[in-house]
Formats: sequence, structure tokens, C-alpha cells
Amino acid sequence: MMENKNKPFKIILEYIKDLSIETPSASTLLNVRERLGDYHMDIDISTLALKNKSLEVTTKLILQDKNENKEKSFFEIKYATVISIDSSIKDKKMISRIVLCDLQNIIYPKIEKIFISLIKDAGYPGVKFEKKVDFEKMYNDKFN
Repeated sequence: MMENKNKPFKIILEYIKDLSIETPSASTLLNVRERLGDYHMDIDISTLALKNKSLEVTTKLILQDKNENKEKSFFEIKYATVISIDSSIKDKKMISRIVLCDLQNIIYPKIEKIFISLIKDAGYPGVKFEKKVDFEKMYNDKFN
């Protein structure tokens, strides 16, 4: 658990909610190893209000081939973070910024490290995410 001094929210709990790595056959593994650079990362962030005035934020990463290849692998992780937000914050836009930007900037490096490690251990030693995620830009594109 991480200390959040001077932040308008506190991380209470973090955990892997769901994990899926699907490689149907050895030939798929070999084929995907050759084309792993063609796979695209999608990020989805959702929230669930909990009884104790906290939020469960689920950050989902999906690495997949969006082309019409017959032999594909599929990689997905859902990482949940339970947070409490300072009770003085009522503005929905500020809460959205906390969930979609501020929190993600803290937890994403850990999620990415876990996800890459699991994919490597699943038989894809060359996997790496070259493009860094800019949550500030994603937030601004969505709300400004």
C-alpha cells in the first residue's frame, strides 16, 4: 500500500481482479512471437461505488491483434484499486481527474510491469511496451 500524503485520495487496496492469457497452440505461439509488434494495447478504466464511500477503480489492459489473422493470442489484465476520496471533494470533474489521471499515474507502472512479466513468462520473451501512456492527455482529450 502506498502513502498518499497531500493527495485528495488514499489507496486502500490493490489487487489483480482478473487475468487472461490465451495461446491456443504451439504454432500460434510461434506465429504470434513473429508478429507481437502488430499487437495493440487498449486501456479501459471503470469505477464502482462501494458502501463505505470509497470507489473500486478497475484498470483493464488488453493486448490484442486487431487484424484478421487466424492464429492469435489474447492478453488481458484487470487490476482493481480501492480508493477513498477526500470528503471535501464533491466536483464530479475533479473526481474523474483523480480516477482517470492522478490514480493511473501512480498505479500504471506497477500494472504494466506485472502484465509484461506475465506475458514474458507465458512464452513471449520479446514483449515490451514501447509507447508510454499519457493519462494527462487522455483525460484532457476526453473532458476538454
